Amino acid sequence: MSRSLSLLRNRYVASILLSNVFSQFGIWVRNLAVLLEAMKRTGGDAFAVSMISVAEYAPIFAFSFIGGVFADRWRPKKTVVRCEILSAISVFAVLGEFAAGSWQAVFAATLVSSILSQFAQPSGMKLFKQHVRDEDAQICMSMLQIIMSVFLTAGPVLGTFVYGQWGMKPALLLTGAAFLLSALALRFIPADPAMREAAEAPVRSSLLSDMADGLRYVWRKPDLLRLSLCFALVGFGVGLISPLGMFVVTERLGLSTENLPWITVPYGVGEMIGGMATFLLAAKVAPARLLALGLLVNGAGILVTGRSAVLWLTMAAQFVLAFLQPAIFIGNNALVMRQTDPAYIGRVTGIRTPLMTGAMLLSMGCAGILKDALSLTGVYALACACFWAGWLAVVPPLRPADSRGETR
Repeated sequence: MSRSLSLLRNRYVASILLSNVFSQFGIWVRNLAVLLEAMKRTGGDAFAVSMISVAEYAPIFAFSFIGGVFADRWRPKKTVVRCEILSAISVFAVLGEFAAGSWQAVFAATLVSSILSQFAQPSGMKLFKQHVRDEDAQICMSMLQIIMSVFLTAGPVLGTFVYGQWGMKPALLLTGAAFLLSALALRFIPADPAMREAAEAPVRSSLLSDMADGLRYVWRKPDLLRLSLCFALVGFGVGLISPLGMFVVTERLGLSTENLPWITVPYGVGEMIGGMATFLLAAKVAPARLLALGLLVNGAGILVTGRSAVLWLTMAAQFVLAFLQPAIFIGNNALVMRQTDPAYIGRVTGIRTPLMTGAMLLSMGCAGILKDALSLTGVYALACACFWAGWLAVVPPLRPADSRGETR
């Protein structure tokens, strides 16, 4: 507990957490404002709404790995700060276009910001590697997870409130200001160390060569390969059940659609409390054990949710699996941070992000078809199998790591 709280006095940790709070605020206000504005202007046109998701997710596949390569080339602090500033500038430019009468410009706010995030995110992980000790990585990841959990629950409410109270223009202004404050918070972290690459290597390798080198690095590291496979399997599992929550309420519980909050609220509460509990225990529990526990319990919780026909049992399962869901991401990311050399952290992050997102989107697209073919309970059992397969994938590297004392 004291070790976890003492990290908050670390100038870098405090700055990056504050930066993330501002960034998450801007992202959620922007996302909800763009969604509600598009629905208002088009009368709820499905194509227009779907284009928002395209603008948000397409850059992950197109730029994530490239952003990781440049994160390993560029100075990470400058990269993150410049990305936040450019995001703010793009939002203000979109605001100008919107004020001039071109409401479709709001889509560009999501697209440009999402592209820049693919460069900022791996650079942020590289900053962690530079300024945080490996044994403290899990605590820092848990702090970030708390922020993510809070905004996952409160973000939609916050974004809807801002748009409903003040409209699109003030929402864009707040978004741009939040990104600028995020960049301002980062200026308090230690300066980037002097770059020596130019002196050590007169001829820089090509972009494709660096990308291939990153892929070879992950392939040659069995632990990273297994952790990445685990990440993808979790993505498959999450994607399978994400579109089917409503059917749990209507088919398994026999309730009307208005009762959906009975299972979403316990999930949101469980994730927030779980993030805080993981933060408090991060210094005491090995990340490998945290990851294993999260995978096993989440699989069991999903299986119970798919089979339960009793409301209280479904609510309890949702709370428990959400409570330990942060453990999966915190444990996995902490292990990756420990296993990855600083020179490759950007590329490893750039490989893993589209891997999980792609698996999740692919399984989301198949969820309805599988439900018709297997039944709702069958799909939830398949999602459970994905989580337990992820546990089996990481079991081999967990035991040697624990025996060497790397995860204690």
